[in-house]
Amino acid sequence: MQNNKYDLNKISNREALIGVGLAIFNFIWWYAFAYGLGSKDPEEYKFIFGLPDWFFYSCVVGFIVMVALVIIVVKAFFVEIPFEDEDEEGAN
Repeated sequence: MQNNKYDLNKISNREALIGVGLAIFNFIWWYAFAYGLGSKDPEEYKFIFGLPDWFFYSCVVGFIVMVALVIIVVKAFFVEIPFEDEDEEGAN
């Protein structure tokens, strides 16, 4: 049965597209820093906390940015959907 209050397919498709968008953003972030800064000669690398700058920005900062983005997106755009049928609750 389709719940009139929630269009479950529309909501799930929107949230799936948001998740794919976040994954694509994560890959672009990682690729841009890893291959942008990492394509230099190793003697030219700068180090941050003992890590090459390309690794620090692509993996460490990228992870922190993605965690923050996921938290923001989940709180702002995702909808809590009840999974139990209302008909079953009324019958009991």
